[in-house]
Amino acid sequence: MDYEQIRAFRNEKNLFGKRLGIYVEELGPGYARAVKTVTEEDLNPLQVPHGGVYFTLADTACGSAMAAYGAMAVTVNCSFSFLKSAKAGDRLTAEARELPGGRSICVLEARVTGEAGELFAAGAFTFRRLDKPIGP
Repeated sequence: MDYEQIRAFRNEKNLFGKRLGIYVEELGPGYARAVKTVTEEDLNPLQVPHGGVYFTLADTACGSAMAAYGAMAVTVNCSFSFLKSAKAGDRLTAEARELPGGRSICVLEARVTGEAGELFAAGAFTFRRLDKPIGP
């Protein structure tokens, strides 16, 4: 399996992630790391990143970890907690790791951290693996 090709495909075809500045740095079966720098446009009226920024970063990491198996997958459920607020200019990293278990239904844990290791958000994402190969 060519993980670099899958990573490049994910970065190119995730138009919503591209618009938000999310970039998948690394992936392998059941693991992925995605990054994003918080911009002024990501802030809500309280001047902290909108919760959707953390969620989308984590969901992108989890989806990429699933894609590393070479098949498409979709999120079917999630439990996500917002723990601390970042600020504009902070670089966020989401790491996703698959829990041992299912074949078509898979659960991944995601943690969104800052450069100093502070934990901003965490969640568990449930995915359904599809019978559709990754690719053009």
